Amino acid sequence: MSKDFLTAIADRRSIYGISKESPISDDRIKEIIDHAVKHSPSAFNSQSARVVLLLGSHQDKLWDLTKEALRKIVPADKFAPTEEKINSFKSGYGTVLFFEEESVIESLQQQFPLYKDNFPIWSQQSSGMLQLVIWTALEMEGLGASLQHYNELIEGDIKNQWSIPSSWKLIAQMPFGKATAEAGEKQFQPLETRIKVFK
Repeated sequence: MSKDFLTAIADRRSIYGISKESPISDDRIKEIIDHAVKHSPSAFNSQSARVVLLLGSHQDKLWDLTKEALRKIVPADKFAPTEEKINSFKSGYGTVLFFEEESVIESLQQQFPLYKDNFPIWSQQSSGMLQLVIWTALEMEGLGASLQHYNELIEGDIKNQWSIPSSWKLIAQMPFGKATAEAGEKQFQPLETRIKVFK
C-alpha cells in the first residue's frame, strides 16, 4: 500500500461496475477484514461488529436471494431495471455483510441505563467506521466497491442460508470486485458552509 491515508480517503468512491476478478488473494481480503474488525473503534470498546465475507458461489447466492425478494415487491413491468442493478452487484468478486450483535448492545444498555438510548446510535456509528475502513482498504488494493442496504428485505433469508445467529442485526452489504468503470464526477459543497473554526 503506497497511498497515504488522506489520499486513500479521497480515492474511495462508490464503484458500481465490478467484475468477478480480484487483484489480491482471498487470504489478503480476509486479512484486511480481520484487521479492520479488530482495530476499528467502538463505544465502550463494545466490539459489537460482526462481518460475513461471501465469495464464489456464496456471492452469487446472496444476490439471487436479493433479486427474488425484490421480485415479490416490484411490479413485473418495472422489474427490468431492478434486475439489472442486482446483476451488477452479483457480477462482483464478493460481498462483505456488516452486522451488529444486538445482545452486546442490550447488555450495555442494562449496565449503563443512563446511556440506554445512545447505545443503538453508537452501534451504528461504530459500524459506519468499520465500513469506511474496509471500503478504503479494499480501494487501496485495487478493488471497487459500493454500499447497499437491502437489510429487512433479505435479513431472514441470509440468516437461514448461512446459519447466522438471530441476534446479529444486518446493517449493510458491500459488493466488491475489480473495477470495470470509474466513479462518476462528484460535486462538493463549499467547505466554509460546512466547517466552523474558533481559535
